[in-house]
Amino acid sequence: MNIGVDARSLLEKERSGVGEYTYQFLSALFSIDKKNNYFLFYNSWKKVGSDFLSEWKKFSNVHFCEFHWPNKLLNFCLKFLRWPKIDKLIMPEKKIDLFFIPNLNFVATSRDVIKIITVHDLSFELYPQFFSRKRRLWHRFVNPRKLIRSADKIISVSENTKKDLMELYKVASEKVKVVYSGVSGNDNFSGVEVVKKKYNLPENFILFLGTLEPRKNIEGLIRAFELFKKNYQLPVTNFQLLIVGPRGWLYKNILERMEKSPARADIKFINYINPEEKFAFYKLARLFVYPSFYEGFGFPPLEAATAGTPVIISTNSSLPEVMGEAALMVDPNNPAEMAKVMAGCLVDENMRATLIEKGKIQAEKFSWEDCARQFLSLISE
Repeated sequence: MNIGVDARSLLEKERSGVGEYTYQFLSALFSIDKKNNYFLFYNSWKKVGSDFLSEWKKFSNVHFCEFHWPNKLLNFCLKFLRWPKIDKLIMPEKKIDLFFIPNLNFVATSRDVIKIITVHDLSFELYPQFFSRKRRLWHRFVNPRKLIRSADKIISVSENTKKDLMELYKVASEKVKVVYSGVSGNDNFSGVEVVKKKYNLPENFILFLGTLEPRKNIEGLIRAFELFKKNYQLPVTNFQLLIVGPRGWLYKNILERMEKSPARADIKFINYINPEEKFAFYKLARLFVYPSFYEGFGFPPLEAATAGTPVIISTNSSLPEVMGEAALMVDPNNPAEMAKVMAGCLVDENMRATLIEKGKIQAEKFSWEDCARQFLSLISE
């Protein structure tokens, strides 16, 4: 089978959750499947120099289809002219049987090409206030409802996202297959102390790792940390809050809140870090807190659990589904509750040991290889 893949999300300079999903999923898929031929479609006005190009050249059934249209022109043509057909760009003389879309994007394909799309979440429908005007306009032009409903099969990364698809877009249950994402760990990473020295990390810190955007509720976490410092006397009093991640949309209010915090001296912000360095941050943290208002899946809590760090999550969306009993849960709208649970988790060694053990067991349930095999089972139908 000739399978086209929309690989445009891999061109991001700072790989986000969707880029990480695409990279890890395809890496596992190519390692397993030697039967099908894969044609990776990506477009950039400038010459592309990305890590996936060198890493995947070893697979003889993986082919790179690079184009150099101006992105705005290509998107305009795909949206309003339904041209060019991406499958014909990839293989003008032969037929693409199936086109896989790992994330929402502008797409036009021939009628007889089977389309499978992964839907990570519908946060843009449920919480439009968390998105910039530019991002809302982008979603409007992409028209996710039409794109998703036109797909032959939909991969949902959680039962919660499947429920949203059925309720908001009236998608039939049998059209949606839940395929959980994997989790990437690195127990053999030997550079923990190097990372600690490189970023001058404190001895005791509470960690948040993710993109700076309103949906992640970082301002709520900062307020909880202020209450934690004010109201709870711990044996170790010099805990700091470490906020790590690239700037997303509407991030300025978050940085301003950080600067104006009465606990500012104990709050440290670090911008985008290399993916291989994440494990060191998780490993060194005494506690990982992820108080997001909404997640379609949520990689960071599982990654922290893999590293053996206790985790606190929100009681909403897919987070309880993904973490099960392996994390403490709080109301993201209640900073006082968050502060209390943070303090309790830092002093109760029995609780910590239980969370660490359950976290590692839970993380083992999520494998990129399983994700890839379920995809192959789906396309074999």
